[in-house]
Amino acid sequence: MEGVYRRKNKMDIRQVDGRRGWEWIAEGFQLFRKVPMIWILLCTTLLLIAATLGLIPTAGQFIFTLLSPVFLAGLMIGCRTLERGGQLEIAHLFAGFRNAGPLVTIGGIYLVGQVLIVGIFMLVGGDVLMSLLLEGKRVDENELKNVSGDMLSASLVALTLSIPLLMATWFAPLLTVFNEMPPVEAMRTSFFACVKNIVAFQIYLVVLVGLTITAMIPYGLGFFVLVPTVFASIYTSYMDIFQETANSGDVTEAA
Repeated sequence: MEGVYRRKNKMDIRQVDGRRGWEWIAEGFQLFRKVPMIWILLCTTLLLIAATLGLIPTAGQFIFTLLSPVFLAGLMIGCRTLERGGQLEIAHLFAGFRNAGPLVTIGGIYLVGQVLIVGIFMLVGGDVLMSLLLEGKRVDENELKNVSGDMLSASLVALTLSIPLLMATWFAPLLTVFNEMPPVEAMRTSFFACVKNIVAFQIYLVVLVGLTITAMIPYGLGFFVLVPTVFASIYTSYMDIFQETANSGDVTEAA
């Protein structure tokens, strides 16, 4: 039985069955199957953009993080177009730039969160770990044992903090572009949606880990299928959890 969580702004967050976690991936794969070559070209283009920005020391990674919600929103607009019988195009990758301000804000909040998490990771890890990572300092066997323990503790803390941040950004670009939500409200709604459907997301993660391992086997070629499928599954999970609101939302599609 599905439950409904209603927020003050009348946004409906559906609670779906746990099995929907793997079905999101299956439905995402069906979207990929409609135009596989276009999907591969879109994802390859996005990878090239990331690699090009990565050539800019430090700043390039920051810029890509800021723009990631913009590119994701474009892909989601493409998913909606494809689902409604339209044509998925390379132009969809850049469709989010039509409303870039709120999407970049989401990217900025995510970036600040990541920087804070890295800072906490360094603090928990201690001075030796910080010197090892930042300066490449060599350590002896005894120090290495201590550093390993500190790194494990720091990694657990960083992972614990990263999960809520990821939950807050999972649906945020879609809620912004499809439902015209302000960035902070979109991130809050996204977080509560993930919490409400935590069982489905756990199953989603387990299946995704298994598929990732499988994709590595044939020289990594499986990622040409898996990556587009994951992008499409974000859209299918959004449609499932915000179905009533999503169906009533309007968006300008890429030309």
